[in-house]
Amino acid sequence: MRGNFMTPFSYTLFAKGGPVMWLLVLVGLVALAIFIERALFLHRGQISSTEFLGGIKNLLQKDRLMEALTVCEETPGPVAAIVKAGLRHATDEEQAMRFAIQEAALVELPVLERRISSLAAIAQIAPLLGLLGSLLGMIKTFWLFEQGGSYATAQVLAGGMWEALLTAVAGLIVAIPAHLGRHFLSGRVRALVHDMEWVGNELMRYLLRDYRENSGQSARTESKP
Repeated sequence: MRGNFMTPFSYTLFAKGGPVMWLLVLVGLVALAIFIERALFLHRGQISSTEFLGGIKNLLQKDRLMEALTVCEETPGPVAAIVKAGLRHATDEEQAMRFAIQEAALVELPVLERRISSLAAIAQIAPLLGLLGSLLGMIKTFWLFEQGGSYATAQVLAGGMWEALLTAVAGLIVAIPAHLGRHFLSGRVRALVHDMEWVGNELMRYLLRDYRENSGQSARTESKP
């Protein structure tokens, strides 16, 4: 009995909000789609940087550079892209290697931050849409009051007040989750950027010191009769 009552009641209450309510619903659905897509994308790119780099180092210690590059190609996420850029310049000078890693990071960063600014814009626009609906509702109320004159009833005037209140509430209902979602996604991006910085520095340190020492020792061993 309660379900049969709540459904028409909820729709009637929603309809009292006027046309701005439908616009807020559309904006809310766009925000939800952006959040889900970005959350899944960032989750796929989140890997254990320590374990991944450890596996790459093990391959390099065995002089299996091509296999290490293949692992980077098959691993999603910005960390693998940073490592791949460093491995491609494993025998270059420090400046060239650093430039390659920084260039790879600059390519990956906009990909990580894509559409997060749109979520922030929705969080800012939704309350403004709610305010617009409130003003339209108040205008409607005053217009009905003016048209009805001394015969204007509370029931007639209530329509505009419902529209003003419902749109204001709906704007906040959309804005608050969108704002929280943007903060969540920004935190995930910051965590990935931190991993990228750590991996880039650790990889350069290994390639410039341990890897080249191991390669030199292997070359000397092979040159002995």
